Amino acid sequence: MAKKALLSACILLAALAAWSGDVAQFDNLGFSSDGRYFMFGQHGILEKTSYPYAELYIVDVPANAFAPQGVKKVSYTKGVEPGATGLGALLNALGDAAAQKRQYRIDHLITGRLLYLLVDGVNPAETLEFRDFQAGTKYAVTLVQTSGTKDGQPAAAFSLRITVTGKDGKAKDYTVGNAGLARAGVKAYRVKQVVLGPDGAALVFVIQKEEADGQSVNIRYMVETVRLQ
Repeated sequence: MAKKALLSACILLAALAAWSGDVAQFDNLGFSSDGRYFMFGQHGILEKTSYPYAELYIVDVPANAFAPQGVKKVSYTKGVEPGATGLGALLNALGDAAAQKRQYRIDHLITGRLLYLLVDGVNPAETLEFRDFQAGTKYAVTLVQTSGTKDGQPAAAFSLRITVTGKDGKAKDYTVGNAGLARAGVKAYRVKQVVLGPDGAALVFVIQKEEADGQSVNIRYMVETVRLQ
């Protein structure tokens, strides 16, 4: 019995290893003081090479688009010690992006207010419902996604349907994302966080992407933004 249990455990570990990948750490790096620009990053260790990497993005919140010269990606061809997180790559990238941070007046202390967080290991409901108790506002967010293949790879597209109900009971509907844009290599999406901008007039949706990498699945992040009327 013990031998069978040990064999089953070995098979399970082998299967998990075959499907393992690397998981990026999402970084909320702050807004501009007027809430127009949002900076975020992600960093980690590449599973196949053990090399550290980092990515930085500055988003024009009303436009829901990257700001000019607002994207920076770095990786380093040097191994790291066990337990390293790739934070050094992020700090190096932030130093190199000092001019862009000044240009868009990014303040790392202005991170907005977290309204929703998907806890690791929890499967989200089809429609997320949560409340901003401070403002008395209710939110309902539905993630609509389609999956298929593109150029022989998995590909998925998504959009978000959002209903914002004020404390006066009046509701406003919004749609963000692009249901017609199937991103090659992406298997699925999840809403990981929802952040209210510092002026209370914009939402930032942190989207978790499952990206196929051979037999592995890597976790990466992107954001969608919407200006509230």
